[in-house]
Amino acid sequence: MSAGVTLAEIAQALGAEVAGDSSLRIIGAREPSAAGPEHLALAGDPKYTEALSRGRARAALLWQGADWQALGLEGAVFSPRPRHAMAGLTAMFAPPCELAPGVDPLARVDPSALLGPDVAVGPFTVIGAGAEIGAGARIHSHVSIGAGAVLGVGALVHPGVRIGRGVRIGARAIIHPNAVIGADGFSFVTPEPGAIEAVRRSFSAGDGARQQAYARIHSLGGVEIGDDVEIGALSAIDRGTVADTSIGSGTKLDNHVQIGHNVRVGRDVLLCAHVAIAGSSTIGDRTVLAGMVGVGDHVDVGADVVAGGATKILANVPAGRAVMGYPAMRMDANIEAYKALRRLPRLARQVADLEKRVPKPRQSD
Repeated sequence: MSAGVTLAEIAQALGAEVAGDSSLRIIGAREPSAAGPEHLALAGDPKYTEALSRGRARAALLWQGADWQALGLEGAVFSPRPRHAMAGLTAMFAPPCELAPGVDPLARVDPSALLGPDVAVGPFTVIGAGAEIGAGARIHSHVSIGAGAVLGVGALVHPGVRIGRGVRIGARAIIHPNAVIGADGFSFVTPEPGAIEAVRRSFSAGDGARQQAYARIHSLGGVEIGDDVEIGALSAIDRGTVADTSIGSGTKLDNHVQIGHNVRVGRDVLLCAHVAIAGSSTIGDRTVLAGMVGVGDHVDVGADVVAGGATKILANVPAGRAVMGYPAMRMDANIEAYKALRRLPRLARQVADLEKRVPKPRQSD
């Protein structure tokens, strides 16, 4: 893409309108104030008008109805939803994968593994017995793929990823560096009822004089991941105890996301950074969990739920609800509760003032 593309080609690729000099050649996209003459300035909102004047862009991605000439531009691309247009635009300028099809001599692929056409395998990668790699998959260096694992067509696996035995991943998955898929779940039990059971029953840990030798419950299940799933760097998805942990098609995980054993995540779900979902919980389709949201074990979160940052979900949430806070409550109720909390110091001062005004009762002789 070093020679760039014309403004007309960009508009055609995005299904957008073009105005002005459509022959302008563009080599990349930049923020308005940092854009040079060869860049397309990303100015999809009127708030970027001032920043455009500080940059040197000749063309910009603009909101519908913007006066591109008054903004001093020679050309413009218009989109009814500029942020969505950025998805296609950034794909046009993304650097190509430099991993050529074929198996690097420093990789180790078990003879029983099945590799589809045009698969690329980088150095120091290990692919186990009976694994299946779909056509066109690109697997970078220092990746390990366990025995019997399946990786779908067109998948992209970045360096350092660990995919456990028997894990099944669909087509066009993108897995970022050092993600771990298919580690054993965190599941232990004591011979006699322990502190956890005591707290659940009475909200007290008791005297602590009980047996706490933990026996490991092994993970016999797997991990099933649908198509077009993206998994962020350093995220972890644990295998199920007996049934599979599952992630629905189209779901996107940010960095540092933890999915516990037996969890079922629906389709087109967004899980932002540091989300942690405890074992055997269910997340409905199209739900969005913002950064640092925690979900307790055996909790059902319905479809189309939105949870604000750092929310802690400890009980079931019905479909379509917006929640926030610790513990989670309706978002509007949480905002009102927070406003009331901020008023508490003033209320305490008012109560103290009223106490001073009330006469103290006389003590009897």
